[in-house]
Amino acid sequence: MTSAPAMTGARATLRVCLVGGLISYRALFNWISPALYIPTMLLGPVFQILFFVYLGRFVQLRDDSFFVVGNAVQISGMSGVYAGVMAIANERQFQTLSALLASPANRPALFIGRALPVIANGLIVSAWGFGVSALLLHFRPAASSLAPLALVVLVSVVSCTAWGLTLGSLGMRFRDVFMIANLAYYLMWVFCGVNLPESALPTAMVWIGRALPMTHGIQAAREIAAGGSLGGAAGLIGVELGIAAAYLVAALLLFRLFELEGKRRATLEQA
Repeated sequence: MTSAPAMTGARATLRVCLVGGLISYRALFNWISPALYIPTMLLGPVFQILFFVYLGRFVQLRDDSFFVVGNAVQISGMSGVYAGVMAIANERQFQTLSALLASPANRPALFIGRALPVIANGLIVSAWGFGVSALLLHFRPAASSLAPLALVVLVSVVSCTAWGLTLGSLGMRFRDVFMIANLAYYLMWVFCGVNLPESALPTAMVWIGRALPMTHGIQAAREIAAGGSLGGAAGLIGVELGIAAAYLVAALLLFRLFELEGKRRATLEQA
Protein backbone atom coordinates (compact mmCIF):
# COMPACT_ATOMS: atom_id res chain seq x y z
CA MET A 1 0.00 0.00 0.00
CA THR A 2 1.26 3.44 -0.90
CA SER A 3 2.04 5.60 2.13
CA ALA A 4 0.44 9.00 2.63
CA PRO A 5 3.77 10.92 2.47
CA ALA A 6 4.59 9.21 -0.85
CA MET A 7 1.18 10.15 -2.29
CA THR A 8 1.60 13.73 -1.06
CA GLY A 9 5.05 13.90 -2.64
CA ALA A 10 3.71 12.56 -5.94
CA ARG A 11 0.92 15.14 -5.96
CA ALA A 12 3.41 17.92 -5.20
CA THR A 13 5.66 16.76 -8.04
CA LEU A 14 2.72 16.61 -10.42
CA ARG A 15 1.63 20.09 -9.36
CA VAL A 16 5.13 21.46 -9.94
CA CYS A 17 5.14 19.83 -13.38
CA LEU A 18 1.70 20.95 -14.57
CA VAL A 19 0.85 24.16 -12.69
CA GLY A 20 4.43 25.39 -12.44
CA GLY A 21 5.04 24.72 -16.12
CA LEU A 22 1.95 26.67 -17.17
CA ILE A 23 2.72 29.65 -14.91
CA SER A 24 6.33 29.86 -16.08
CA TYR A 25 5.22 29.68 -19.72
CA ARG A 26 2.87 32.62 -19.25
CA ALA A 27 5.54 34.58 -17.39
CA LEU A 28 8.54 34.03 -19.65
CA PHE A 29 7.27 34.27 -23.20
CA ASN A 30 6.07 37.58 -24.60
CA TRP A 31 4.89 35.94 -27.82
CA ILE A 32 1.71 34.85 -26.02
CA SER A 33 0.32 38.27 -26.92
CA PRO A 34 -1.81 37.88 -30.08
CA ALA A 35 0.00 40.82 -31.67
CA LEU A 36 3.23 38.81 -31.52
CA TYR A 37 1.96 35.23 -31.61
CA ILE A 38 -0.03 35.51 -34.85
CA PRO A 39 2.71 36.95 -37.09
CA THR A 40 5.54 34.99 -35.42
CA MET A 41 4.05 31.55 -34.86
CA LEU A 42 1.28 31.41 -37.48
CA LEU A 43 1.85 33.75 -40.42
CA GLY A 44 5.61 33.29 -40.70
CA PRO A 45 5.40 29.49 -40.98
CA VAL A 46 2.69 29.77 -43.64
CA PHE A 47 4.94 31.88 -45.84
CA GLN A 48 7.78 29.43 -45.22
CA ILE A 49 5.66 26.54 -46.52
CA LEU A 50 4.42 28.52 -49.52
CA PHE A 51 7.90 29.72 -50.42
CA PHE A 52 9.47 26.27 -50.49
CA VAL A 53 6.52 24.62 -52.23
CA TYR A 54 6.62 27.14 -55.07
CA LEU A 55 10.41 26.99 -55.18
CA GLY A 56 10.13 23.21 -55.45
CA ARG A 57 7.68 23.57 -58.31
CA PHE A 58 10.08 25.89 -60.10
CA VAL A 59 13.13 23.63 -59.80
CA GLN A 60 11.02 20.44 -60.13
CA LEU A 61 13.01 18.73 -57.38
CA ARG A 62 10.11 16.92 -55.68
CA ASP A 63 6.33 17.15 -55.54
CA ASP A 64 4.38 19.50 -53.27
CA SER A 65 3.88 16.84 -50.59
CA PHE A 66 7.63 16.59 -50.01
CA PHE A 67 7.88 20.27 -49.10
CA VAL A 68 4.56 20.52 -47.29
CA VAL A 69 5.32 17.64 -44.92
CA GLY A 70 8.93 18.67 -44.33
CA ASN A 71 8.10 22.26 -43.49
CA ALA A 72 4.84 21.59 -41.63
CA VAL A 73 6.71 19.31 -39.25
CA GLN A 74 9.77 21.55 -39.00
CA ILE A 75 7.89 24.76 -38.16
CA SER A 76 6.96 23.26 -34.78
CA GLY A 77 10.66 23.48 -34.00
CA MET A 78 10.35 27.24 -33.65
CA SER A 79 8.51 26.66 -30.40
CA GLY A 80 10.76 23.82 -29.23
CA VAL A 81 14.11 25.48 -29.86
CA TYR A 82 13.39 29.06 -28.83
CA ALA A 83 11.12 28.27 -25.89
CA GLY A 84 13.61 25.70 -24.58
CA VAL A 85 16.32 28.35 -24.62
CA MET A 86 14.13 31.10 -23.17
CA ALA A 87 12.97 28.85 -20.31
CA ILE A 88 16.44 29.28 -18.78
CA ALA A 89 17.92 32.34 -20.48
CA ASN A 90 14.96 34.55 -19.56
CA GLU A 91 15.09 33.41 -15.94
CA ARG A 92 18.70 34.51 -15.88
CA GLN A 93 17.92 37.79 -17.66
CA PHE A 94 15.04 38.58 -15.28
CA GLN A 95 17.26 37.80 -12.26
CA THR A 96 14.96 35.01 -11.04
CA LEU A 97 17.18 32.00 -11.73
CA SER A 98 18.73 31.94 -8.26
CA ALA A 99 15.32 31.94 -6.58
CA LEU A 100 14.16 29.18 -8.88
CA LEU A 101 17.15 26.95 -8.17
CA ALA A 102 16.99 27.68 -4.44
CA SER A 103 13.58 26.04 -4.28
CA PRO A 104 13.34 22.39 -3.15
CA ALA A 105 11.20 21.51 -6.18
CA ASN A 106 11.97 18.32 -8.07
CA ARG A 107 14.33 19.35 -10.87
CA PRO A 108 13.10 16.95 -13.60
CA ALA A 109 9.48 17.89 -12.81
CA LEU A 110 10.42 21.57 -12.88
CA PHE A 111 11.90 21.51 -16.36
CA ILE A 112 9.71 18.82 -17.91
CA GLY A 113 6.72 20.91 -16.77
CA ARG A 114 8.13 23.82 -18.71
CA ALA A 115 8.34 21.61 -21.78
CA LEU A 116 4.67 20.58 -21.78
CA PRO A 117 3.18 23.95 -22.92
CA VAL A 118 5.98 24.19 -25.46
CA ILE A 119 5.02 20.79 -26.90
CA ALA A 120 1.36 21.81 -27.03
CA ASN A 121 2.26 25.02 -28.85
CA GLY A 122 4.43 23.12 -31.32
CA LEU A 123 1.54 20.78 -32.12
CA ILE A 124 -0.76 23.75 -32.72
CA VAL A 125 1.73 25.39 -35.08
CA SER A 126 2.31 22.17 -37.01
CA ALA A 127 -1.43 21.42 -37.27
CA TRP A 128 -1.93 24.98 -38.53
CA GLY A 129 0.72 24.40 -41.19
CA PHE A 130 -0.94 21.21 -42.40
CA GLY A 131 -4.37 22.85 -42.33
CA VAL A 132 -3.29 25.86 -44.39
CA SER A 133 -1.53 23.51 -46.82
CA ALA A 134 -4.78 21.58 -47.26
CA LEU A 135 -6.64 24.82 -47.92
CA LEU A 136 -4.19 26.62 -50.20
CA LEU A 137 -2.10 23.83 -51.72
CA HIS A 138 -4.69 21.04 -51.84
CA PHE A 139 -2.55 18.74 -49.70
CA ARG A 140 -4.84 15.74 -49.16
CA PRO A 141 -3.31 12.73 -47.39
CA ALA A 142 -5.55 9.70 -46.96
CA ALA A 143 -7.91 9.90 -43.99
CA SER A 144 -6.41 6.73 -42.57
CA SER A 145 -2.99 8.41 -42.39
CA LEU A 146 -4.10 11.37 -40.27
CA ALA A 147 -3.83 9.65 -36.86
CA PRO A 148 -0.38 8.10 -37.59
CA LEU A 149 0.75 11.44 -38.99
CA ALA A 150 -0.36 13.18 -35.79
CA LEU A 151 1.62 10.65 -33.74
CA VAL A 152 4.75 11.27 -35.78
CA VAL A 153 4.37 15.03 -35.36
CA LEU A 154 3.97 14.59 -31.59
CA VAL A 155 7.15 12.52 -31.36
CA SER A 156 9.03 15.05 -33.51
CA VAL A 157 7.85 17.97 -31.37
CA VAL A 158 8.89 16.18 -28.17
CA SER A 159 12.30 15.46 -29.67
CA CYS A 160 12.82 19.06 -30.77
CA THR A 161 11.70 20.38 -27.39
CA ALA A 162 14.24 18.14 -25.65
CA TRP A 163 16.86 19.55 -28.05
CA GLY A 164 15.73 23.06 -27.13
CA LEU A 165 16.08 22.34 -23.41
CA THR A 166 19.59 21.04 -24.05
CA LEU A 167 20.46 24.29 -25.78
CA GLY A 168 18.67 26.19 -23.00
CA SER A 169 20.93 24.62 -20.39
CA LEU A 170 23.81 26.49 -22.01
CA GLY A 171 21.99 29.66 -20.97
CA MET A 172 23.25 29.03 -17.44
CA ARG A 173 26.82 29.54 -18.63
CA PHE A 174 26.91 31.51 -21.89
CA ARG A 175 26.10 35.19 -22.26
CA ASP A 176 24.43 35.15 -25.69
CA VAL A 177 22.65 31.81 -25.95
CA PHE A 178 20.06 33.26 -28.34
CA MET A 179 22.69 33.32 -31.07
CA ILE A 180 23.13 29.57 -30.51
CA ALA A 181 19.35 29.10 -30.75
CA ASN A 182 19.17 31.01 -34.04
CA LEU A 183 22.04 29.03 -35.50
CA ALA A 184 20.60 25.69 -34.34
CA TYR A 185 17.11 26.42 -35.67
CA TYR A 186 18.15 27.53 -39.13
CA LEU A 187 20.78 24.83 -39.57
CA MET A 188 17.99 22.29 -39.02
CA TRP A 189 16.53 23.46 -42.35
CA VAL A 190 19.63 22.13 -44.08
CA PHE A 191 20.78 19.15 -42.02
CA CYS A 192 17.38 17.60 -41.25
CA GLY A 193 16.28 17.14 -44.85
CA VAL A 194 13.41 19.60 -44.60
CA ASN A 195 13.69 20.77 -48.19
CA LEU A 196 16.47 18.59 -49.59
CA PRO A 197 16.53 14.79 -49.82
CA GLU A 198 19.40 12.96 -48.14
CA SER A 199 20.71 11.96 -51.56
CA ALA A 200 21.42 15.63 -52.31
CA LEU A 201 23.46 16.18 -49.14
CA PRO A 202 27.14 15.39 -48.48
CA THR A 203 27.72 12.31 -46.32
CA ALA A 204 28.96 14.35 -43.36
CA MET A 205 25.81 16.47 -43.37
CA VAL A 206 23.66 13.35 -43.54
CA TRP A 207 25.28 11.90 -40.43
CA ILE A 208 25.00 15.18 -38.54
CA GLY A 209 21.33 15.41 -39.51
CA ARG A 210 20.67 11.91 -38.23
CA ALA A 211 21.87 12.98 -34.79
CA LEU A 212 19.52 15.97 -34.74
CA PRO A 213 15.82 15.95 -33.85
CA MET A 214 13.14 15.84 -36.54
CA THR A 215 15.24 14.19 -39.26
CA HIS A 216 13.74 10.76 -38.72
CA GLY A 217 10.35 12.22 -37.82
CA ILE A 218 10.15 14.08 -41.12
CA GLN A 219 11.11 10.92 -43.01
CA ALA A 220 8.43 8.94 -41.16
CA ALA A 221 5.82 11.65 -41.80
CA ARG A 222 6.61 11.61 -45.52
CA GLU A 223 6.26 7.83 -45.68
CA ILE A 224 2.90 7.93 -43.93
CA ALA A 225 1.59 10.88 -45.97
CA ALA A 226 2.51 8.94 -49.12
CA GLY A 227 0.28 6.06 -48.02
CA GLY A 228 2.66 4.03 -45.89
CA SER A 229 1.60 2.31 -42.68
CA LEU A 230 2.49 3.20 -39.12
CA GLY A 231 4.23 -0.16 -38.78
CA GLY A 232 6.40 0.58 -41.78
CA ALA A 233 7.58 3.82 -40.19
CA ALA A 234 7.96 2.33 -36.70
CA GLY A 235 11.74 2.11 -36.99
CA LEU A 236 12.07 5.80 -37.82
CA ILE A 237 9.69 6.74 -35.01
CA GLY A 238 11.66 4.61 -32.56
CA VAL A 239 14.91 6.34 -33.52
CA GLU A 240 13.25 9.73 -33.07
CA LEU A 241 12.06 8.71 -29.60
CA GLY A 242 15.58 7.57 -28.76
CA ILE A 243 16.99 10.92 -29.84
CA ALA A 244 14.37 12.70 -27.72
CA ALA A 245 15.31 10.63 -24.66
CA ALA A 246 19.02 11.23 -25.22
CA TYR A 247 18.60 15.00 -25.45
CA LEU A 248 16.32 15.10 -22.42
CA VAL A 249 18.88 13.22 -20.32
CA ALA A 250 21.63 15.50 -21.62
CA ALA A 251 19.56 18.58 -20.75
CA LEU A 252 18.91 17.41 -17.18
CA LEU A 253 22.57 16.49 -16.65
CA LEU A 254 23.77 19.84 -17.98
CA PHE A 255 21.21 21.69 -15.84
CA ARG A 256 22.53 19.91 -12.77
CA LEU A 257 26.19 20.40 -13.70
CA PHE A 258 25.82 24.11 -14.40
CA GLU A 259 23.64 24.60 -11.32
CA LEU A 260 26.29 23.08 -9.02
CA GLU A 261 29.07 24.99 -10.76
CA GLY A 262 27.12 28.25 -10.64
CA LYS A 263 26.40 27.87 -6.95
CA ARG A 264 30.03 27.08 -6.21
CA ARG A 265 31.28 30.12 -8.12
CA ALA A 266 28.28 32.37 -7.37
CA THR A 267 27.80 32.99 -11.09
CA LEU A 268 24.22 31.84 -11.67
CA GLU A 269 23.03 35.26 -12.78
CA GLN A 270 26.30 36.79 -13.79
CA ALA A 271 26.07 38.52 -17.19
